Formats: sequence, structure tokens, C-alpha cells
Amino acid sequence: MVIRRLVGRWQGVVLSLIGLTATIWLGLTGQLALYIHPRYFVFTVITVIMAVIAGVLALAAFAFAPTAQDGHGHEHGDEPGSRWGWLWPVGSVLTIVAAVVALLILPPSTLTTATVAQRDLNGSASALTLKAPALPGKGDYSAFTVRDWASLLRSGAGQDFFADKTATVTGFISADKTDPNVFFVTRFVVTCCAVDAQPIGVPVYHPGWQNEFKTDSWVTVTSSFRANPNAASREAIVLIPDSIKPTTQPAQPYVY
Repeated sequence: MVIRRLVGRWQGVVLSLIGLTATIWLGLTGQLALYIHPRYFVFTVITVIMAVIAGVLALAAFAFAPTAQDGHGHEHGDEPGSRWGWLWPVGSVLTIVAAVVALLILPPSTLTTATVAQRDLNGSASALTLKAPALPGKGDYSAFTVRDWASLLRSGAGQDFFADKTATVTGFISADKTDPNVFFVTRFVVTCCAVDAQPIGVPVYHPGWQNEFKTDSWVTVTSSFRANPNAASREAIVLIPDSIKPTTQPAQPYVY
């Protein structure tokens, strides 16, 4: 069938062009950072463009070249046993439509607690120690991020160290699997791309938080550090805020 041959030859090209369009659009709108580290933006866009151009040129060389079937008086699709041959091109078209919807229509989304559940929160030593925070000489910790505070907590610093320090952290809520009174202000550390993203978080003691907030909702917490009232919890030091401020997801949700 002519349609089947054309779809079969050009399906890859169309899918590549859809991927190219999606990549360029994400780059222009600043949303490519939801999938890869910013330092790879230029390299990724150039690589995708060159790959698609090469693919189009290669396929164009033989796309309309005659095949063995062209020399026959009929197509195999015309044979009685091939009456279901139309299913293949229809499936190919549906694949292309699905790619358009997934890459060009549906909005890009960030990693959520679904990914946190699959990976060990604060379990990656490299995510926490690759960029250890420099302690300020004058005691100004206002610029410290979720990653900085999580790194200090993981380092084993005692209650005396945190006693006079106040943190302001922004992230999405993920539950503590072992203590229902605690949730984490969570962010993802991205080294290369979303595939290698590692979750980090700062524990917040707030009994009944489930009745006020949903997991994955973004909040900003400003509080001092204190000993966890639950001595059995694995998080010995936590934030105990007087109030928690709901906020919107920042333009750059990941930490690098």
C-alpha cells in the first residue's frame, strides 16, 4: 500500500521533528531546566538539531526511491490476506498524535513525591556533600538553601550548633515515612538530568499537617531549629514553625 510505505518511511522523521520542536520550545521558554541541568542547554539543542537534519537528509535520499514492490502490478496490501494491513499505518498515525500531545500540548511538569518515594530522601551523599555550604563568618544564614541546611543536618552537627540559627526554606511537602508529625520541605538536586535527580529535604515538626496541606504543595517555612519532641523519630533536629506559608512553585524548582 502506498500510504503504508509513506507512513513507514516518514514516521521517524515526523517524530524527530516533534521532538526537535518540543526541545526548542522548552529551551526558549526556560522550561528545559525541568529535564536537564542548565549547563547542557546549548549542547542539547544543537545536538537535537544536527541529529534531525542528518536524519532528514538521509531519509530523503531514499524516501521516494523505487522498491521491489514498485515493479509489480499490485501491492501486497491488495491481496485478500492483507485486508488488515490498514491497521499498521493507523497505529503509526496514532503514535505520532500521542507524541504531539505528550510533547507539545501537555504542560511540562516537575518531579514530585512519587519520585521521592522511589528514591531515598537525603540518602545521596553526593547530592548533599558535592557542594557543602560555607559557614558565614558573621552568622548570616539567610542565603542558605534547603540543600545547605540538609547538608548540615546530615553532617551530624549537634543541637548546640543549630540552637541560635533560623532557617527560611522553600520546597514542596513530602511525608516522613516514619513520623506522621513530620514532613520535609523538599527539593531535587539535579546533576545531569531529571533521571539522576536526588531528593533532599529539611524536616519540619507540625502535628496535623496533613489536615492543612497536601503533599506536593509548595510552602515556605521560617523557623529556628529545635530537638524533635518525638524522641523515637529518626530526625533528631527539626524546624518547629509558628506558621507555614503556602507559596507557588518557583520558576526553577530544582537545585544544582
